[in-house]
Amino acid sequence: MARAQTNGTTQETSAELSAQIETLKADVAELTSTLADYGRARKDLLEHSAEESFDAAKQKGVETAQQARQQARDAYAGAEKTVRANPTASVGIAAGVGFLAGLLATRR
Repeated sequence: MARAQTNGTTQETSAELSAQIETLKADVAELTSTLADYGRARKDLLEHSAEESFDAAKQKGVETAQQARQQARDAYAGAEKTVRANPTASVGIAAGVGFLAGLLATRR
């Protein structure tokens, strides 16, 4: 440890030490405040980023659901058109599929 030269009285040294401690306390308080401000800024930034990611994912989900609905409608329309064009073949295929499903269901 470094030794302080004592050119003055002990009271002056104590006063200087007290002043240095107060300065140190003020510096620590300022540092704490700065770190808190930085933490709040990072939190706000992360919240904003998370909200943007959520909104993008939500929009992507909505678009995917709309595409799936449209594909289902198109498939249904195509199947209905095929059944109306070939009713006999459609009934035969449905009967065959039903027969196979019945066989598989009873084979446990």
